[in-house]
Amino acid sequence: MIVKFALLLVFISFALFFSVDLLLWLAIPGLPNLLTQLGLLTLMIAFGILLSAGLFIIIKLTLAAFLNYVSARERLERRLLFINAKQAQLKQLFYFKAIQVNYFSELKRKRLLQTNNKQHLESLSKVINKDLQSLKKHLPKPHYLQLHQLYRKSLKQQNIEALLKLQTEIANLI
Repeated sequence: MIVKFALLLVFISFALFFSVDLLLWLAIPGLPNLLTQLGLLTLMIAFGILLSAGLFIIIKLTLAAFLNYVSARERLERRLLFINAKQAQLKQLFYFKAIQVNYFSELKRKRLLQTNNKQHLESLSKVINKDLQSLKKHLPKPHYLQLHQLYRKSLKQQNIEALLKLQTEIANLI
């Protein structure tokens, strides 16, 4: 409605300017100057109304947006969004912590397994070496050398299965 009123004033000012041209053509003195001033005043009022209406609308929308922003509903929605984001962050953190714990557990398990295998290999090696030394006098030299070579080869390769097989073979000989 304000825009319609401002447009009406603009059309009135244009009509006044047109009438000024008509009066100048008819050579009527004094009146065209007065109508020009009136037309300019009408045009300025129309633009002032449009400008003040625009400012009023901008202020009204800004105030409505501010009141909407500080409303309880919006605060609750922002709080809910914050909680959801925090929960998603914690889920992601839990996932990566679980991966890290699994990685370090697996690493520790492998280290313990290597240490255990090394200890088992050393103890098995000592037992086999002791048994071979005790059988050295009772076995023919080529057979002893073959067993000793197999022992050294399996020990060098750290082949526990071959060492166990050799130990059972030596145990059968004793």
